[in-house]
Amino acid sequence: QIEPHDSYIELFDTLKRINYIMIDFNQDIWRYISDGWVGHKTKEGEVGSSTMPHKINPIDFENSEGNLGLANALFEFYARKLPISRLQRDLSDSTVERSFGTAFGHSYLAYISLLKGLSKIIVNEIKIKEDLMAHPEVITEAIQTILRREGIKMPYEKLKTLARGKVLTLKDIHEFINTLEVSDKIKKELLKITPENYTGLAGKLASK
Repeated sequence: QIEPHDSYIELFDTLKRINYIMIDFNQDIWRYISDGWVGHKTKEGEVGSSTMPHKINPIDFENSEGNLGLANALFEFYARKLPISRLQRDLSDSTVERSFGTAFGHSYLAYISLLKGLSKIIVNEIKIKEDLMAHPEVITEAIQTILRREGIKMPYEKLKTLARGKVLTLKDIHEFINTLEVSDKIKKELLKITPENYTGLAGKLASK
């Protein structure tokens, strides 16, 4: 008889979850590079595209994502295959076990590629700030929270009417604040909020 491979399955499920987190991270970084929020240090002689000489590809993150996908495909197969054995005597698991190294190898290559990619990135703070300031509607969350604190009726609905489906400027929001029936102290508090200085609960959530 053979053992049920429970320890293998637990290990592979854990690695699979870790790999999915990294796949998500790779895709996010790819998008940040595409949007210009993150730059990529160029390497002399490196080819980004066979037809577009100017292009810089996030090749390390793409390489990492691909290898993680291959590794997880194997880990998922192991989780389906290994618990099953005909009368606990089926030795087909031995063939499968010989491929464990392949799954670990793809995972290892993915981790190395991800670290390599991270060593090349440059944060474009100017571009990030420009994009952030172009969307002042993000501070409506903070405004309605303060209005609720002050007992103002239906603050969410008021801001929804102001902002939903519209292109707002910071001036529009300030004009709205000045129409509110709140004290000058609260108005000053609201007028100080900008997309640049408002982070909400992001800090607390990130530290958990």
